[in-house]
Amino acid sequence: MVLISLLLDSFLSLVILLISKLLWNYLRSPLKSYPGPFLANFTDLWRALDVHRGRSHITQNDLHRRHGPAVRLGPNMLSLSDPSLISKVLTTRNPLKKTAMVTVSDAVVDGQRVPNLFSTTDEDWHGAKTKPIKPLFSMTKVQDFEPNVNSALNIFIDKIEERFVAPAKSCDIADYLLYFAWDAMSWVTFGKSFGLLEAGNDDRKIIQTAEKGLDYFAPVSQVPELDRFMDKNPIHRIGPPAFAWALRFSVDAYAERLEQKKSRDAPENYLDRFIEAKAKNPEVIDDNVVLTYLLNNVLAGSDTTAITMIAAVYYVLKHPKVHGQLCEELEKAKPSLPVSWKVCNSLPYLDAVMQETTRIHGAIGMMLERHVPQDGLVLPDDRIVPANACVGLNPWVINRNVEVFGPDTDKFKPERWLQQHGEIEENFQARRNKMKGTLLSFGAGHRMCMGKYLSQLESYKTIATLFAKYDIALAHPDQEWKVTNHWFVRTKDVPILLKRKAGWETELSSQSNSE
Repeated sequence: MVLISLLLDSFLSLVILLISKLLWNYLRSPLKSYPGPFLANFTDLWRALDVHRGRSHITQNDLHRRHGPAVRLGPNMLSLSDPSLISKVLTTRNPLKKTAMVTVSDAVVDGQRVPNLFSTTDEDWHGAKTKPIKPLFSMTKVQDFEPNVNSALNIFIDKIEERFVAPAKSCDIADYLLYFAWDAMSWVTFGKSFGLLEAGNDDRKIIQTAEKGLDYFAPVSQVPELDRFMDKNPIHRIGPPAFAWALRFSVDAYAERLEQKKSRDAPENYLDRFIEAKAKNPEVIDDNVVLTYLLNNVLAGSDTTAITMIAAVYYVLKHPKVHGQLCEELEKAKPSLPVSWKVCNSLPYLDAVMQETTRIHGAIGMMLERHVPQDGLVLPDDRIVPANACVGLNPWVINRNVEVFGPDTDKFKPERWLQQHGEIEENFQARRNKMKGTLLSFGAGHRMCMGKYLSQLESYKTIATLFAKYDIALAHPDQEWKVTNHWFVRTKDVPILLKRKAGWETELSSQSNSE
């Protein structure tokens, strides 16, 4: 009894000590004047649990609409919603340092943490490693890889025809656009496919492994200290499945390419370009860095592009007027298939649809976090966020700013990207440029997604090709899709019916690149 009494006394003492410490930290915190959820004043676990539920993009939008442009989401964390802060927080010059949240995606090799292009908090290291390859991701350069995208797109359409159009079956386009996006990125990166479209499934668990990795990363990144005891635990690892398949595929492709001279008729691919960059920059790029480039292409560029394409199909089909106008524009263009980037670039309504899709359903749905520098961060209302605090901008919040995008930001409205009746050209261009400059779906500044233009080329071509070739309808028009936000805002269950439009042959034209 005495022992039990002592244990209870000790436990109560620890509880009192913990509560006292939390209360003391709250009272002394320079962020205590900022509104937010009550529990967020004391612990980051509130935010981690909210992220775990997969709806933090909705939660954070609601909080900002209730509390204003600066909301406290943790003892040392503020979420900001004013677009004017993008240039300050995600600046190109003297960039603010990323927080420890990204380090959760570090790898562990021989007991040592190994950062990657996403997870590093060392801006000098990141700048040195990306500088030699950034030019490869300009819009001009990514067009060199259009034939690779066409290779995947031809297989995609062939399998859609064979499995769903000919037998008149419904197709879960969310699954097939995922298969296509991963295969397309494999074509672009390695010059060959992962084979997901051919298989018609994810039996090798390529996509499943990536999703489980994000299911772990998203909540744990909100309390990154937990990662040391879980995925980075040297005694017993408690974490998601490792990306061994992606590393092995990359290593094998790299080794094969080094052993063989590139064939003259081999398709352009990023592996060859990265090898060339290594030869020109041996002091910066070694074999491990090349592998980092390859993995970054595949793991960062596949899901994000798929999410955009799935959302475009879903929103277009949910809005018959938009569907009709898009099809009308494509019918007038009379493109060969797959639709070329040159043709896509000449279709203003297609561009409006894709811009609006990217705005209303950005692939990333969590905050882009940064440390406040030593001189603090001045907010538009002249409040100063102190040094060493953390701030974040959520693309789903920024992309719904009513001052930039209009009062109906929860509505899918491609027309907001077009010139309005009575709007002079100068005002339209200024309004459009402001929207494009505010759109945060690909990030901004020094750490903006390098694959932005590649993603646009792939998604524009795919959506144009689908709606040019097929009459498409939702199999269950009243059914809503399933949305889960674990860093990427993933979507599931979008069954559609496809019927080939009159005038299109089953075989795709191979001449699309000559347009």
